[in-house]
Amino acid sequence: MDTEGTHGARDGQRAAPVPRPATPTAPAAPPMPRRPPGAEGPASVADWLATPRPEAAPGIWRYGYRPPEPEAETEGAGRRLVVGMVISAVLGLLFWSLWRQGNIPYQWAPLKLFTPGDWWWAGSTQPKGLEGIDARIVYDGVVFGALVYTVGRLGAWPDAIRHFVVRRPQPSRAVLASVAAVAALIFVWPSALGLDTRPLPVADPVFSLVALVTGDPDVFASPAVIDTLYVLITLAVLWPFARIGGWWQAVREARGATVRRPATPPRPADAPPRAHWPELRAAGQDKAADLLSAELLSGRMTDVDCARVAHAWRTAAPDPAAPDPTALATFVDTVARHGAAAWTHPSGHRDLPARTAVHDPLVGQVRIGRFARDDRNPYAVRGAGAALDPAVLGTSLLAVGPSGAGKTGRLMRPVAESLALGALAGRCAVVVVCAAGTALGADDAYDVVVRPGDPASVHDIDLYADCADADEAAAFLAEGLVGDLEAVDTRRAATTLAQLLGPYHALHGRFPSVPVLRELLEGDPAGLTALQSGLAAGEHTAMRRELDARMRQSGSPNDPGPALADRLALLDRPAFADFFDPGGDGHPFSMRAVVHHPLRVRVDLPEHGHEEASRLLARLLLAQFTYVVRSRARRPHFACLILDDASRTLTAESVRAIQRLRSLNAGVVLGLRTIGEVPESLQGPLYAAVGCRMAFSGVTTWDGRRFTEAWGTEWIETKEVAQHTVFADQPVTRALHSLRKLVTGKAVTTDAVTVRKVERERWSASDLAHSLPPGHAVLSLATVAGGHAPPLLVDLRG
Repeated sequence: MDTEGTHGARDGQRAAPVPRPATPTAPAAPPMPRRPPGAEGPASVADWLATPRPEAAPGIWRYGYRPPEPEAETEGAGRRLVVGMVISAVLGLLFWSLWRQGNIPYQWAPLKLFTPGDWWWAGSTQPKGLEGIDARIVYDGVVFGALVYTVGRLGAWPDAIRHFVVRRPQPSRAVLASVAAVAALIFVWPSALGLDTRPLPVADPVFSLVALVTGDPDVFASPAVIDTLYVLITLAVLWPFARIGGWWQAVREARGATVRRPATPPRPADAPPRAHWPELRAAGQDKAADLLSAELLSGRMTDVDCARVAHAWRTAAPDPAAPDPTALATFVDTVARHGAAAWTHPSGHRDLPARTAVHDPLVGQVRIGRFARDDRNPYAVRGAGAALDPAVLGTSLLAVGPSGAGKTGRLMRPVAESLALGALAGRCAVVVVCAAGTALGADDAYDVVVRPGDPASVHDIDLYADCADADEAAAFLAEGLVGDLEAVDTRRAATTLAQLLGPYHALHGRFPSVPVLRELLEGDPAGLTALQSGLAAGEHTAMRRELDARMRQSGSPNDPGPALADRLALLDRPAFADFFDPGGDGHPFSMRAVVHHPLRVRVDLPEHGHEEASRLLARLLLAQFTYVVRSRARRPHFACLILDDASRTLTAESVRAIQRLRSLNAGVVLGLRTIGEVPESLQGPLYAAVGCRMAFSGVTTWDGRRFTEAWGTEWIETKEVAQHTVFADQPVTRALHSLRKLVTGKAVTTDAVTVRKVERERWSASDLAHSLPPGHAVLSLATVAGGHAPPLLVDLRG
C-alpha cells in the first residue's frame, strides 16, 4: 500500500498533497533575496556566497568566522611584561657600555682567533690597517645582534609586542608599529638629524662586511652601490615593524572601506570568485556556471537557491575526479531549463514566509546565540556565535529547562526553521510535534499540518504509518499505547496486536479503525467470531491460527488486551470520530513519507482537554519515526523529529532506538521542563543516548545533578594561600611588629601559596541551578563523525 502518506480529503475539502515533483516556478519573479546572515547592512547574495566559512569546532557559527588570537595572560600580564622589558634592557645597556669601553675579559680573543694575524700589531688588539678596523666593526655588529636577541629572549619581548601591539585592532596597531619604526630609523640613520655618530651599529657593520668580502678599497666609489646598501638596510629595519603592525592588512582594510558598493548588480568580472561557481568550471561545466552566475548577479537567486543548487551538484558529482556522465548531463540540462529555480521543492516554495533566526542554508547552520565571555568557557570560543546543524542534531539533542526559559522560542523554532530551509534545499525532512497554539512557525512554512481533534484539519495521522507488515505496525503501536506502563510487557502487547492486525489485514486488505480494534482487544465475541469466520478459506490458515491463539489468551490474568483497549479508548472519543480511520475519507499523514520526501510537517496535539491522548500520540509518533528511518538508512536527506514537550513520551525501547539514529542519518530534538518527567530508570540511559545536552537557566539541582554526571569532571589548577603569623626573635623586630599591629590591627603574616591540580566537575548541580543568568544555557555537543565540544555557556540573546 504505497500511498506516500496521502489519501482523499475530509468533508470534500481538497487536501494539500504531500509534495510530489512539480513544475518549478518561473525564475523571473522569485522571492526577494534576503540579507546575508549576520550582516549589518544590505549586501548581495553573491557577497554572502563568497564569505568564507572555515572549518571550526562543533557548535561554532562558521559564516565569516575568524579564529581568535592566541590567549594572553590577563592578570598582571602588562605589569610583568613591562618589568621584564625594563630589566632586560638595563642589563643589555650595561653590558654594551662595558663592551664599548673594552672592560669585558677576553672580548677580542674570538676576533683574533678567526682573523689573520698580520691584521694586528703583535701582542695587542690594535689593527694595522683597514682590514683590522673593518673586522672590529663587523665584530661589534655581530655582538650587538647577539645581545639584542638575548635581551629579547630574557625579557620576553615577543610576548610583550603581541600583548601591547599585535592584538590591537587596526589602524592603531599599524600606527604604533610605524612610530617604533621611525624611532629605529632615527637611531640607524642619525645623519638625518644632523648627528655624527650612529648609536646603533647596524649600517657600519654592513659597509665594513661588504668591504672585507669584496677586498676592493674602491667599492664605495660608486653611488649606486651606496644607495643600494642604504635601501637594503632600511628595508631590513622596516620589515619586522611591518610584520608587527600588519601594514598590508591595514592597507587592504582601508582600501576596502573607501570602495563604495555599486547600486546595480556587479558585472561578472567584478563579482567575487565564488559567484562564478568555480567547482562547476573545474569540472568543465562552463555553460551551467555562466547561467548560474548570471542568475546570481542579477538578483534572481536566493540563499536557499544557492544551497539547493550546491546540494544538487554534490549529488551529481560526489567525486570530482570521477564524475558520473549521466548525472552531469542531467544536472546541466536541469540548470539550462530552469536556472535559479532548478530542483525547486515540490511545494514550489523557494523560501519560508518569515524567519525569526539567523540561518546559513549553504552549510545548514542556524545561530542560536553567542558563547559567553565567561571564564568557564575556553578562550578560543568566547564571543563566537553558537550554532546547530544536522551534523550535531544527528546525535540527537536533549534540552531541559522550566517553562519560560526559552526552549521553544530560542531553540525549537530556530531549529525547525533551519530544517525547513534544509527541506527546501532538498537536504532535510522535519516533523515538529507540539501543543496546539505553540509558536513554531506559520502554516505556510509547512507542507503538512496535522491537528487531531480539530474538525477543520485537512490531515490526520496514520496510526499504522502506511505499513503492510502487521508485526511492524504492532510493534510501534504497542510502544505508543502501553510503552510507558511498567505493569505491561511491551513485547507481549505487540504480539497481542499482531494476532489481531494480521488476520484483519488479510481479510479486509487494511488495518482496523480505532473503534474496531478496541472491540477486538476487549474480546468482543461478535467481532472475533465474524473475523474467524471470514478466515475459513485455506489460504488464511496461518492467520486463523494467530486469531485462535488470541482468543485463547483473551481474559487470562496476564492478558495485555484490556490495557491496550483502555489506552486506545483515549482515541475513541467523539472529538476524534473522523480521525485515525484507514478506510475513511480523511487524509492521513504517514510518518513513512519523511524517508522518501524532504517534507516539512507539523503536528498540533490537542493537549487542552485531551492531555493523555496527546501524550499517547507523541509516543506513537516517536516510535513510528524510529521504526521508519531504519527502512531506508541510506536516504540522501537528513530526517529529524522535534518534540517540543517530550514529557511522558520516552520509553525504554525508544531510548534505545534514539541511540541508533546517529548511524541512520536521523535525529530527534527533545524538550523537557524537568528530567523528573522521565522515569528514573530511564534518566541515565537517556543522557547516554543523546550526543547533545542543553541545560537552560532555572533548572533545579535535581536536574543539574544528571547533567553533572553526564558531563563528568576535568583537571584544573588551583591555588591555595595560607597565612602564617611571623614570630620575631630580636627585640627590635618584635617592637616593629607590635607597632605595626597597633597601627593596622593585624598581626604580621606571611603567605604560603600551594599550587596543585585537582579533578573538579565541569559544571556542578549548584552552578547550573543558581549561577546561570536569565537567557543563558549550558550546551554540550557531539557530531556523528565523533567530534565533540565540552559544556559551554551560551548567551541565547546574543
